Amino acid sequence: MIAWIEANTVLAAGAALVLLGLVWLLLSRRKRPVARRDYHDVLSEGAGPAQRNTALIDAPPASVVVVPVVDEAPVVTDGDDLTRIKGVGPKLNRILAECGVTRYAQIAAWTEADIVAIDARLGTFAGRPTRDAWVEQAQLLINGDAAAYEAKFGKL
Repeated sequence: MIAWIEANTVLAAGAALVLLGLVWLLLSRRKRPVARRDYHDVLSEGAGPAQRNTALIDAPPASVVVVPVVDEAPVVTDGDDLTRIKGVGPKLNRILAECGVTRYAQIAAWTEADIVAIDARLGTFAGRPTRDAWVEQAQLLINGDAAAYEAKFGKL
């Protein structure tokens, strides 16, 4: 056997390194104690399971996630449903209500100067009154001419 080791020293050294690596892996995999996180004094040693569970339930959350609430359009009880105008959704309806615009008659009476003034308050929606012809839509809705409205702007 010694003659074989002398003849194959590189192979013997490699086998020894593999054996040492295996021993190191086996010894390093020993279980280490898990550190406890103390939420309350109740979680200390000696507390029963029910007390520990109660303490964990009452513990403050690790992080608080704030979910933003989506604002819904305000319910305008004394105005018209401006969302029937093509191009006016819930957000634009809310913006228009904040500007004091709640009726078709108000929109139908807008002049070019009024449209410019409203455009300045619409933010990212600027240009919609002209592009979507809100004045013309409002006039048709006031007159109750559903056929003309649907022919030009689509189904109500």
